[in-house]
Amino acid sequence: DYKFELGKAKLLRDGTDALIIASGFMTMRALDAAVELGEQGISAAVLHCPTIKPLDTGTILAEARRAGRLVVTAENHTCIGGLGEAVAATLLSNGATPAFRMISLPDQFLDAGALPTLHERYGISTKSMVQKIRSWL
Repeated sequence: DYKFELGKAKLLRDGTDALIIASGFMTMRALDAAVELGEQGISAAVLHCPTIKPLDTGTILAEARRAGRLVVTAENHTCIGGLGEAVAATLLSNGATPAFRMISLPDQFLDAGALPTLHERYGISTKSMVQKIRSWL
């Protein structure tokens, strides 16, 4: 029943241990990771941000300020200039200081090849997301 609204983030899954803020196809990966984490006893919320400009700062801040949750951004973009940096700037400029991590591509020249292989290599696969989030909690 999802309906796209320009600049409006949507909480697709609630959780108490982690909040994954995702965009693009990483939202589906975040949902899959949340299911896997749930099977391991970790409750993960997923907030879908369909746009970075405009960014739904109100919803991001409301969700990120919920006590006790690690906030993680997940994007198929470099760590520079994307969703992660936009969320980090929003949090800091509004005095929100949750534990925060980014899952993104490194800021470097990337190899070419089959996407599943590259996603695993660069840490944006579902498996990598689950491992990273578990290690950060």
